[in-house]
Amino acid sequence: MPVMTSLSLDDSPARVPFRTVLLSIVGLWLTYFLLTTLRGELVDLGFSTEAFWRRALATLAGAAITLGLWSILRLFDARAMWVKIVAALTISLPVALLIAQANQLVFASMEERVFARTVEQRGFSVRKDPSGDLLVDIPAAAMPGLPEGQTTTTTSSSSREVVTVAAERLQESYWNQIVEVAYGRYFMLLAWCALYLALLTGEKARRAERREQQALSAAKASELRSLRYQVNPHFLFNTLNSLSALVLTNKTAAAERMIQTISTFYRRSLADDPTSDVSLAEEIALQKLYLDIEGVRFPLRLVARYEIPETLADCQVPGMILQPLVENSVKHAVATSSGQVTITLAAREEYGRLVLTVADDGTPAPHAAAEPRPGYGIGLANVRERLEARFGNEATITAGIRPEGGYATELRLPLLHGHRYRNGHREAAE
Repeated sequence: MPVMTSLSLDDSPARVPFRTVLLSIVGLWLTYFLLTTLRGELVDLGFSTEAFWRRALATLAGAAITLGLWSILRLFDARAMWVKIVAALTISLPVALLIAQANQLVFASMEERVFARTVEQRGFSVRKDPSGDLLVDIPAAAMPGLPEGQTTTTTSSSSREVVTVAAERLQESYWNQIVEVAYGRYFMLLAWCALYLALLTGEKARRAERREQQALSAAKASELRSLRYQVNPHFLFNTLNSLSALVLTNKTAAAERMIQTISTFYRRSLADDPTSDVSLAEEIALQKLYLDIEGVRFPLRLVARYEIPETLADCQVPGMILQPLVENSVKHAVATSSGQVTITLAAREEYGRLVLTVADDGTPAPHAAAEPRPGYGIGLANVRERLEARFGNEATITAGIRPEGGYATELRLPLLHGHRYRNGHREAAE
């Protein structure tokens, strides 16, 4: 029985592959790491080695937190675009604060030492008192004025001033830094969210394209089945007529052989998927069965000849593609001729293509001589449509009267060795 195929469309929402998401996050934070490292080298705040590994740690933390952002954002993949945009704008804000907090934690113990080094380079000194206030010892000549929240105490031994920065002021500065860092990280995350939404839109476009291709493949498969099964009723009508003629003339032995041959023919012709290719050897064997059936009807007029090189026997062709052409030769040459007619089935390779020929040397009977051989009848149109559905512009068909007499039809197909094609997809031949 024919192998029936069904179209299975994936209705799940489009997803950006995890590998793509991971690469985009790594690319984002690697760029951040390289730029901040370059800035650190230009500013030269000292502690280069320690700053490098702390910066690497902060980068890894940022990448991990961004991955968490993606795990939340992907929940909105199937929603409308405006919903995804609002989600990105909203969720990125607390995530940016979290990244800023992680950054501050990584660099907290180092900031005081960087500050102390900077102060010492200017000739100042810095220390903390037991209450947590920051004390900066500054020469009086360098004190034009003090910012709000800072006080001074003049020492008795020298003209130096001690600037006291209250712990509350330090805590306020700490949160100001977090907000400032979070502000920058927020827009960096929004840039990544925009990239993610662009990737998601691309995946949706590819999913729609794949669905369209699946639908086109299904339509092509249906078309091929329809064209393939157009052949069978026509042939059955002719064979039943031939069988009826044998019965009416009491040729029971010939009728029995014909019934057996018809049974074998249909068993083989219906065994494969009508959309699949078969080997040239199988196709020729099937046409030999058909000509054997017609040979019972025309035992003296029909001669069949096969010119199929062994090297081309495994070439793949659409199943029963030669049947309408062979049937036309029987109908328009053998049946209308008073003499012997040879039908030739030949194959050859030419410029890397498979060339199949169905030819006859028949001469129409006098009452049919004025009628041209149908070059665009049902059978020939069927073959043309099947070739177009199967190969597109890669296959051609030509037909016409031969110079030496008779009629020939030539098919030029892609040369496919040892592979089947089902529904337009290539698979290894069994």
